Amino acid sequence: MARLDLDDLPPRIAALLTDLPAGEEILLVRHGAVVGRLTANAPPEPEETEPDIEPDQKMREVFENFRAAIEDEF
Repeated sequence: MARLDLDDLPPRIAALLTDLPAGEEILLVRHGAVVGRLTANAPPEPEETEPDIEPDQKMREVFENFRAAIEDEF
């Protein structure tokens, strides 16, 4: 799949491509002939993140999981 980096485009064109609503199409025209068509997709859903856990609590969980894995092994 070809990739087009919006940072490499002039700001006006990058803004046009970025602000397209889902399902909207842009025709690519050269010398009056249509050479391509781009269809905007909906942005991906943000992934759910874990609730903020204090570093000490996270470290305790990691060590407990490690200890449990070692005990299971031996």
